[in-house]
Amino acid sequence: MSLLFGGHPRGAHNSIIDVSGIAIGNVSVSDSSRDVHTGVTAIVHERLTRGKTLPAGFHCGNGYGKFVGSTQVQELGTIETPMLLTSTLSTFRVADALISWLQRRERRSSVNPVVGEINDSWLSPGADRPIEEAHVFSALDGADDGALAVGAVGAGTGACALGFKSGIGSASRLIEVRGEQRTVGALVLSNMTGQLRIGGRVVTPESLQLPAAGPLSEVGSCVTVVAVDFPASAVELTRFARRAVFGIGRAGAGYSHGSGDYALAFSADPTVANPLSETDLDRIFTAVLDCVEESVIGVFWPHRQSLSAPAAPHTPCRFGTYRSKGRRDDGADTWGARRDGAPRDRLFLRGAGSSDARVARW
Repeated sequence: MSLLFGGHPRGAHNSIIDVSGIAIGNVSVSDSSRDVHTGVTAIVHERLTRGKTLPAGFHCGNGYGKFVGSTQVQELGTIETPMLLTSTLSTFRVADALISWLQRRERRSSVNPVVGEINDSWLSPGADRPIEEAHVFSALDGADDGALAVGAVGAGTGACALGFKSGIGSASRLIEVRGEQRTVGALVLSNMTGQLRIGGRVVTPESLQLPAAGPLSEVGSCVTVVAVDFPASAVELTRFARRAVFGIGRAGAGYSHGSGDYALAFSADPTVANPLSETDLDRIFTAVLDCVEESVIGVFWPHRQSLSAPAAPHTPCRFGTYRSKGRRDDGADTWGARRDGAPRDRLFLRGAGSSDARVARW
């Protein structure tokens, strides 16, 4: 995309795996004959697979949902297991499978599984706890730190957000913390209602002559995981998590009555350090907001058009002032310029195979 999300540079993969030690596993479960389109996503750090803990913070923007393990995270300021994301009815089956996976590696007398969920029943109406233990084991065992798949994968397989097909999104930023270059990464599972905002402009399916994806009622959820590679306290990480929930609002989240809007932030570095300076905190807050906004918006373009849930048009978009003859006011060639010219302040989105641009009006 040609849009910029803040001024900090992106990491090498522009995803949460740019934070050292983080691996992601996705397992999708799709069966059109049963109307099942769901999955499970695992966020894994090696310490969390062998009984060690990492500092963490949690924030609930709206609690209409289930986030297993959150109360202990809030109380102790640590996480002790990989984090799993899935669909609503599979939440507790996934939590049980996570415990089984950990117990096979090292038996414990107590385990606090961390599992977040979204309600993907609009695209997966035939799903009655479709995620099985084998799916969870596969996501955990298959987690790696290679290129991260985004879109309709894992827990994002059946997700819809802001009127379009959504899924798993991710982004990262490189910032200066305590005088050194450090990394902030986010992974977002978007399934909330609201109106998509790109660069401050509202883009609706109707403005693109597309049917809306997702339920008409004000229900849905968004789960965000933030990871950093520098020492941070539980209090500081809770503040990062809070900014993550703020960040989905930048992209147009409605924070509706029926939405579960959650964020968990953790540090991959368990070292205890002095409190972060106000200058560092401001940089981190901004990086979290930028990562989350890009994660939500960027996820709309990887999808193919679906009979059930239209995606946003595939071709990247730009804002600008356009005039006829395919030239911009600064003399550069326009991307997708209409032959009849176009007024100011419109977003051009061209669908796959389209010879002309669609215009989103606001």
